[in-house]
Amino acid sequence: MLLRNLLLTFLSLMVSLTIKAQINQQYLSYIETYKELAIEQMERYHIPASITLAQGLFESAAGQSALSLRSNNHFGIKCGTGWNGKKTYHDDDARGECFRVYSSVRASYEDHSLFLKNRSRYASLFDLPQTDYRGWANGLKKAGYATNPQYAQRLIDLIERYRLYEYDRMTSKSVRTVLEKRMESFQEAYNERQVRINNGLLLVIAREGETLSQIAAEFGIKEKKLIKHNDLYRGYRLSEGEYVYLEKKKRMASKEYFRQSYRIQAGDSMHRISQAFGIRLKNLYKMNNMSPTDALPKIGTPIRIR
Repeated sequence: MLLRNLLLTFLSLMVSLTIKAQINQQYLSYIETYKELAIEQMERYHIPASITLAQGLFESAAGQSALSLRSNNHFGIKCGTGWNGKKTYHDDDARGECFRVYSSVRASYEDHSLFLKNRSRYASLFDLPQTDYRGWANGLKKAGYATNPQYAQRLIDLIERYRLYEYDRMTSKSVRTVLEKRMESFQEAYNERQVRINNGLLLVIAREGETLSQIAAEFGIKEKKLIKHNDLYRGYRLSEGEYVYLEKKKRMASKEYFRQSYRIQAGDSMHRISQAFGIRLKNLYKMNNMSPTDALPKIGTPIRIR
């Protein structure tokens, strides 16, 4: 009996640690995806990027909540009297409360900034130094942003655990500089191979006759992970000149690099477009209200890439 209880306790602990690791990875992925957007909002509205990211992480469960997945609402913002956009209803403090629906995650981030900037109850926060994330977290709670009594501390914990405060001292330009340094470090480690940047991601160009397993071995990446990064399948044969991403693609094309839409050209496929712009294939389908079984739109049809 004692042995059985010890075994059950051990299994429970392992499950708990596994779940925690998965949640942490989701948080890291969310930060990597939206850090540039948070910095962009900070430059425009002077809201610390750390606060924006921490609120996004907490309110959207790292982009996995029903509200964020279905309505692109990453900050739990309710309709309010001045909202004229689309609405959805969700149980929160009360049943069936009205929440805002956004056309994109970017629109949610922009509205979050305006929500804080244009309301007098948050005005005192903008007198704080941009690096005072503790003052901002406590001020948001005091002003009534959330009813959770631990809201301020939860934000502070996220900021300190994931070092989000580092983004409060960065600019869009410095983010690009960090990316360039990452590329240079890859280049130094693998000086026989040119590493490129697309949509803020590191990639290489496939050579004639090259395989995914060869690229994976060259860069010390598991082939399974490389396949997933590029929305491919085991046994896929690369073509010369094809993009092979060394890291996970993004949910959308960055405003910094691309326009909002792209027009279908001869020879295109949704996968080819997703590779050209560094976007996850499933997100490209979602942005365009399509599924993998749908036929590719006609040549000249605009396709959303962010």
